[in-house]
Amino acid sequence: MPELPEVENVKLSLENQGLHGETFASVTLLRANLRTRLRPELRTRLPGQSVRVLERRAKYLLWHTDDYTLISHLGMTGSWRFIPNGEEREKHDHILLRFKSGKTLVFNDPRRFGIFELVPRAEVYGCRWLKHLGCEPLSKDFDSEYLFELSRKRKTPIKALIMDQRHVVGVGNIYASEALHRARVSPCRLAGKITRREAGLIVDSIRTVLSVAIQAGGSTIRDYRNSKGEGGRFQSQFFVYDRLGEACAVCGQNIRSKFISGRNTFWCPQCQR
Repeated sequence: MPELPEVENVKLSLENQGLHGETFASVTLLRANLRTRLRPELRTRLPGQSVRVLERRAKYLLWHTDDYTLISHLGMTGSWRFIPNGEEREKHDHILLRFKSGKTLVFNDPRRFGIFELVPRAEVYGCRWLKHLGCEPLSKDFDSEYLFELSRKRKTPIKALIMDQRHVVGVGNIYASEALHRARVSPCRLAGKITRREAGLIVDSIRTVLSVAIQAGGSTIRDYRNSKGEGGRFQSQFFVYDRLGEACAVCGQNIRSKFISGRNTFWCPQCQR
C-alpha cells in the first residue's frame, strides 16, 4: 500500500503536470463503487469547479476546489494518470475526470480499494476519513517531546505506536522499519521504555527517512507509480526492510523479522536494542 512518500510524489507529479487551476468539465464513473460507493452527485457538482489547492493529509490527497474537496486515497493498487484524448481505456480504469483544457485524468485501481469522495470544503477536516488523524511527521508539531510524552506508560511496541494513525500519520511499515534502524532502536521495545534521548533519535530518523524517500520518488515494491507512470527508487536504499537473513550493511549481523501488529517487521539484532 502506498505510504506517505508515495502519496506525496503523486501530489507533486499532478502539480507538475498542471493540475492546479484546471476546471472540471465532466466526471465519468465507470463503476458504482470502490472501497465505498461512488456517489452520483460527483457528476453534477464537480463540473465548473476549479482545482485551487492540492494537499496531502496522511495518505489522502485532498483536491480543494471552489466549494468542495475531493478526498482521494490510492488504496492498495490505485494510480492516477493523464491520457491523451482518444486513448483507449485500460482494464481497471474506474474514474475519468475531464477538464475544460482538454486534459483527461484517469483513476485505475485493480483491487478497487481506493476512495473518491466529495465533501463541502468547509467540512473536510471533520469528515469521517480525516477527523481521527494524528500529527504529520514532517510538521513542527512532531518533535521529541511529543513522541516521548505519547509513549509514557504504553505497553505497545514502539513500531506499533509510530504506525498508529491516531498519533502519527503516514509512517507505514516500510518507513517505520527503516527509521527505527537508523535510530538504533528495536521495533520490539515497549514504547513506555523509550528514553527521551531515544524519542529524539526516532523523530529525527522518521523525518530523515521520509524526506529521503520523497526525494527518491518513494518505494515501488509491486504496483506503485506516480501520475507520470514513474516508479520509486527508495527500495534500493533499504537497510532492513524485506532483507530477512541478509547481512546488515552496518554490522554484518543477519536481519531478522517478526510480525508486530499484523505487519512483518525487519530489524538488526546487533544495531537495534
